[in-house]
Amino acid sequence: MSSITACVRFRPLSSGERRDHGDSVCIHCVDSQIFVLKDEKEEEFTFSFDKVFYENSEQAQVYEFLALPIVKDAVDAINGTIITYGQTGAGKTYSMEGPSIMVCDEQKRGLVPRIVDGLFDCIKSSEGTVKHSIKLSMVEIYMEKVRDLFDLSKDNIQIKESKAQGIVLNGVTEISVSDPAEALQTLSSGIANRTVGETQMNMSSSRSHCIYLFTVQQELKKDNRLKTGKLILVDLAGSEKAEKTGAEGKVLEEAKTINKSLSALGNVINALTCGSPGKAYHIPYRDSKLTRLLQDALGGNSRTALLCCCSPSPSNASESLSTLRFGMRAKHIKMSLHAKSSEDKYAKKDGSPSSSKNQACERILDQLRERFDVEDVVLLEELFRLSGILYDPGSPEDLDSAFEDVTSQTIIQLQHMVEELVSTVEELQLKNENMTLKDRLAAGERSDTQRKEAGGHISSLLHRVSGTLGSFLPWF
Repeated sequence: MSSITACVRFRPLSSGERRDHGDSVCIHCVDSQIFVLKDEKEEEFTFSFDKVFYENSEQAQVYEFLALPIVKDAVDAINGTIITYGQTGAGKTYSMEGPSIMVCDEQKRGLVPRIVDGLFDCIKSSEGTVKHSIKLSMVEIYMEKVRDLFDLSKDNIQIKESKAQGIVLNGVTEISVSDPAEALQTLSSGIANRTVGETQMNMSSSRSHCIYLFTVQQELKKDNRLKTGKLILVDLAGSEKAEKTGAEGKVLEEAKTINKSLSALGNVINALTCGSPGKAYHIPYRDSKLTRLLQDALGGNSRTALLCCCSPSPSNASESLSTLRFGMRAKHIKMSLHAKSSEDKYAKKDGSPSSSKNQACERILDQLRERFDVEDVVLLEELFRLSGILYDPGSPEDLDSAFEDVTSQTIIQLQHMVEELVSTVEELQLKNENMTLKDRLAAGERSDTQRKEAGGHISSLLHRVSGTLGSFLPWF
């Protein structure tokens, strides 16, 4: 069993933080693994991580400690995942990409370009490989939809689970690359399609979770086996507080969805680390697209590293404290690692073919018919076909997973419909209240006008009465 490698990186103070607080920071360095954080109430917390990268740390140091071991494992057919986590504007995307993945400054290059070089270098130095291939995919999770950044027409990719492959993205674009330059150019085109926006804390704030997927496949000449490893890089969107970011309208809705998925990620971490040993307990992977996609990386077959990005400024102490506590919990997750290779590639041809797509759909629908009325199944079938949920699972285990996915998708869609309905009802109530208030104001204005008119009539009458009485005074 292996644990998640958890590291922390503190970025330099921003110009705004220096303007508001000078050079003061909320952290005190003890050594390369331990530091003390002082929160807004002057309370001190001591943290210990696998590695701490302070403000003057170099990009190369982060790569060599955090990423290089995972790159080597991926070439050896052991899946790997690297996740950057933290509040918005904490330096996650800079750590992952640098100023740009195409930048020539060696010192500022981020994890992505260094990992690309590392994969090709490791393959070249590996012995016994006849052929190799590296395929790239790139997606973002935006407003709880998985979008293909290499093909924007694929804006709602379904997440599936296969016993042989683990978590897979059904129909995602895969592009084969032959050298680092081609790989970086391809990834750069995907980055250009990513959803970003401006907030008070970040001029170019990520409005989605971005996932880079590298599939490394090698053909071994010794025993004709294929060796496959996957490396996933996850640049999470930052957690946000509306009062700090100034988010409103569409940006605020994006922030709510981001925070909701990060909360689901926290719930999975808690479930993985707080359960009783030896007892089966539910892990809520299906509560969000993010946790579903990271299912293998969190407690599955993957070597996983987490980089917690933080601001050292006292103004962000509470957010940094929350990020660090998340990282401390994640450290205790246990992973089950094993290398993945297939048997003789020629022997595969003798295997029995998988069931056709229509047969797979019928198997799923048969299970649904056992649980629902016929009329309901007909409606669900139409819904699932339109949504592209039904597919060929290819095995009984995958069939069970497909059924769970169908159920989960239905529940999520119904939840969204309920949320939209509640929102519509609230808007109507607000409109009714506004109309009632307007009616009351109008009635008040009419009443006031009537009182003024009545007052004018009374004043005129009193004036006439006074004049009449005055004409009688000489007689007395």
